[in-house]
Parts: sequence; structure tokens; C-alpha cells
Amino acid sequence: MRHKQVTPREPAPDSKYGRVDIAKFINYIMVDGKKSLAEKCVYGAFDRIEKADKKPLEIFDQAVMNTTPQMEVRSRRVGGANYQIPMPVRGERQRALTFRWLRAASRARKGGHGMAEKLAGELMDAAQGIGDAVKKKQDVHRMAEANRAFAHFARVAR
Repeated sequence: MRHKQVTPREPAPDSKYGRVDIAKFINYIMVDGKKSLAEKCVYGAFDRIEKADKKPLEIFDQAVMNTTPQMEVRSRRVGGANYQIPMPVRGERQRALTFRWLRAASRARKGGHGMAEKLAGELMDAAQGIGDAVKKKQDVHRMAEANRAFAHFARVAR
């Protein structure tokens, strides 16, 4: 390598709750650099969760825990054929996939007025173990389980 390794930077904690993971989630929700709008969406969703007599931080943590993948399949070319090989997911990628799935499921939700309401609904569903983000995680785990026969290719030297 010619250049020194770039160290990943953590964003500053969010202004309301002082948590880095919520700040990272706000960055995932953000579109076209409009961070204040993303903050309104996330904090608005937390306010809606609070109006439903639930604790927003506990709901957020439970939703993240229920949608975090442990295994995924990765494509690998071995002997002229492509195999889907199940691999464990590393920590930073787990968080990235979780936030991406929560964002996509929220945007795809029908009904509701605005992203804050959709996000609140998806977070509450994910905390209960239902919803599209949790379904996506289960699909990924199902794919990894179905391709378990090819796990030995993960150990083959490149």
C-alpha cells in the first residue's frame, strides 16, 4: 500500500439524546445533505412513539436488535461456477445493513403522512419482530441457511 490506512470517523453524538448510533441513523435517513430535515424525521418518529406511551430509545434499540443480521451470502467464483457462500457479517456492516433496511422499509410503507410517521410505524413493528425490515433479515438468514452446503468454499485459499 502506498498510502496510510484511513481511519473511520464516528459522527458526533446527536443533539437530543447524545448517542452516536442515533446520529449515524440520522445520517442514513438524510437525503441530498439535508440533515436538519432528517433530524426532524427521526425526532418526529421518536415523538410519535412517545405519544403511543412507549419509550423511544428502548423501541429503537429493540428494533435495531431485531433487524441486525448475523449471516449473509456472498458470491464467490470457484472453478467456473458462482456460489452463494454464507458468511458472518462484521460489526460495522451489521449496523449499515440494519439502518439501510429500516430506511427502505419506512420509505416503502403505505399510508401515513410524512416520513416521521412511517419511520415510527416501522420502528414499532421491528421492535415487535414484525415489519418489512425484520422480514428482510429473515430472508437473508434463510438464504444463508439454504446455501450452507457451500460453506466449505469460504475456507478455500484464493
